[in-house]
Amino acid sequence: MATERRARGAASTRSPWKELLGSYLLHHRKTARDSAERLWRAPVASLMTWLVMGIALALPVGLLLLLTSLQGVSAGWESTARVTVYLDQSATTDDLDRLRAQVASRPDVTDVTVITKDEALKEFRASSGLADALDYLDENPLPHTLLLTPDESVRNQIGMQKLMVALEDLKDVARVQVDLGWLQRLNTITDLLGRGVWALGLLLAAAVILVIGNTIRLAIENRRDEILVAKLVGGTDAFVRRPFLYTGVWYGLGGGIVAFILLQVTLWWMSGPVQRLASLYRSEFELSGLSWDGTLGLLMASVLLGWMGAWLAVKRHLEAIEPNQIEARATAG
Repeated sequence: MATERRARGAASTRSPWKELLGSYLLHHRKTARDSAERLWRAPVASLMTWLVMGIALALPVGLLLLLTSLQGVSAGWESTARVTVYLDQSATTDDLDRLRAQVASRPDVTDVTVITKDEALKEFRASSGLADALDYLDENPLPHTLLLTPDESVRNQIGMQKLMVALEDLKDVARVQVDLGWLQRLNTITDLLGRGVWALGLLLAAAVILVIGNTIRLAIENRRDEILVAKLVGGTDAFVRRPFLYTGVWYGLGGGIVAFILLQVTLWWMSGPVQRLASLYRSEFELSGLSWDGTLGLLMASVLLGWMGAWLAVKRHLEAIEPNQIEARATAG
């Protein structure tokens, strides 16, 4: 009997908290549903706000996707970078074998390919279309060549510069060539553009917050009397601001969905011309779309921007609406 009384006492102790939590969650669900229904009843205004948010979000995200694709291609080119070592015209095949063994023993070189002057002339004859003119030459003008694949640890500006200096000091080496200057300039340009895109994204995010804030401000003005009555009967600030915060969340979610649709349509529209252009240059470049993580991040960022815009508008304008304004209006009447 005593055990049953303790159990009933514990249940009665937990029950008010459960009821309070259930009532709190129920009010949140009801407020979220009512806010969504209000947007649904004004489809034109809601759609215009979603389009503004979608365009503002899709522009920097699309530029970031383009830069990511370019950086991926340049990284692939850099990973296959080769160093070309041209020997003196007077170097013999013995000198070529000695130099190949000397270079292959270096820790910053992973692979060495030998191209003799006869092989180089044969390849040039086949690809240049000047076979008849080459027949008039008294001797082969092309030198022996070594193609080096540098180690990943030196595939940067400083490491490649040190490797070039070391190779130029070797005997029978006439010239060392590394075609990474244009790639470094491309990486510098993409880094600069990346910072510009982030700056543009921050500006557009601020614009989204201002748009949402202005939209919520108009909603507050339209519901001023309702807010006054709610405060008059004891409604807290959290109770009054909750519908507007959910409205900002719905605006943000809708804007994120519109941005995702715009990105997918743009990628689909541009994929064909980009593939044809890449094929002309024998490149595997292609535009990469949003991954699942990227899509989730876009939606979360858009929801956060909508909530922030609503919160700023509510905090600024709700504090100016107090029940004493009802008395002032009645006195003035």
